[in-house]
Amino acid sequence: MTDRVLFYVQHLLGVGHLKRAGAIAAAMAKAGLAVTVVHGGTWEEGIDYPGAEVRTLPSATIRGGDFSTLITANGAPADEAWRAARRDALLAIADELRPQAILLELFPFGRRQFRFELLPLIEAARRRETPPAILSSVRDILVRPAKASRETEAADLVLAAFDEVLVHGDPGFVPFEASFGEAARIAAKLRYTGYVSSDLAALHPSTRADPQGEGAGEVIVSAGGGAVGATLLRAALAARTRSAAHRLDWRLLTGPRLPQPDFDALAALARDAANDAGGRVRIERFRQDFPAVLQRAALSISQGGYNTTIDLLRAGVPAIVVPIGAEEETEQAERAGRLAERGFLHVLPEASLATELGAAIDRALADAPRRRAMPPVDFALDGAARTAAIVADHAARHRGG
Repeated sequence: MTDRVLFYVQHLLGVGHLKRAGAIAAAMAKAGLAVTVVHGGTWEEGIDYPGAEVRTLPSATIRGGDFSTLITANGAPADEAWRAARRDALLAIADELRPQAILLELFPFGRRQFRFELLPLIEAARRRETPPAILSSVRDILVRPAKASRETEAADLVLAAFDEVLVHGDPGFVPFEASFGEAARIAAKLRYTGYVSSDLAALHPSTRADPQGEGAGEVIVSAGGGAVGATLLRAALAARTRSAAHRLDWRLLTGPRLPQPDFDALAALARDAANDAGGRVRIERFRQDFPAVLQRAALSISQGGYNTTIDLLRAGVPAIVVPIGAEEETEQAERAGRLAERGFLHVLPEASLATELGAAIDRALADAPRRRAMPPVDFALDGAARTAAIVADHAARHRGG
C-alpha cells in the first residue's frame, strides 16, 4: 500500500513558502509517498510540486499587506458563502483521499484567517476510525503576533490535535523558542528537520552545476517573490556605478510579483547602463535554476528570505543581505544577523541602501576570498529529505487495519 499525504499550502503574499513546499512535496514523492498538494492561493509562475498531484481550492489572496481581509478571485472580499464553499471543497478532497498523514503549512502558527476550513478538516480527520497523523510544517523563525494570546491559542491546538510540529531549522543555530513564546509547552511535539533548500537538485546529490554556465562571475541581485523588492532593485542599479563591481556583468531577478511598471522602469535603466562603460545588465523575472546561477556568482545582493538565505549558504557565495525593513517583519533581520555574526554574509539595513550599498559591495568583494575559504555551516541543510522521512514514518503508523 502506498501511503497518502494531504499537504495543505496557502499562498497570500511572498512565494518563498511555496518554493519550500515544492521541495518538501518533491522529497515526499521521492520517498515513495502519494502526495496531494491542496493549493489555496493564486498560481505563481515558476512554482511547481514535482511528483505530486495538485488540487486547487477557490483562490484567496490579500491586497497589499492587509492580512485581515481575504480577497477572492473576482476581487471581492470573501463572504460566508465563499468560506462555506471552500471549506466543503477541502473536506471533500480529504474524504476522497483518506490520507494517512495531513501536513499543514504554517498552521496553527499562522494562516489564522483559514481556521474556518482547517479546524473542520482537523475535526473530521480525528473522527475517522483510523485517524491520520496531523502535522505542522513551519520555518525556523516566526513573525511575532500582535497579541500574545495567539501564541497560547496555537500551543493549545498543537497539544490537542497535532502529532508533531516539523520545524524547518536547527536548534543549534536558532531554537524555536527564540520566536515562539509558548515553545516550552509544546517541546515534546517539536521535531527539527534541518533547513529546507528550495534547490530541487539537492534531492539528487550527484547533480553538478556547470561552473561556466549563466551567472558565472556576475553580481546577482534577487528580490524573492518581488512583491516588496522594488526598493532593493532600484538601489542596486544606482549603486552599481559607485562600486568596484561596475565592470562586472549584473543580473537582476525581480521575482514574479514585482509590479509591471516597476519591472519596465528597471528594464529602461538596464538599457541605459549599456552606455556607461560597465558590464552588461540583465533583467529577468525569475530563474528555475536560481541556485545554480547563485553558485557561479561573484556576489549576491538579496533580501533575507528563508529560501534565498539557505541557497546562499549552500552556494558559499559572498553575499549582502538586506532584510525587509517593515517594523513587524523581524524574521529576516534575525536570521541574517545571526549568520553575519558567524561571518557567512554581510547585512545592510534597508534604510541605508541609498547611501551605503556601493561601499558594502566593495567590502563584500574584498572579503570574498575569506568567505569562499570558510567551511560549510555546522547545521543541517537537508531538511526536505528529513521531512519526507518523518512524514513517511507517521503515515506508516497511521495505516489502520
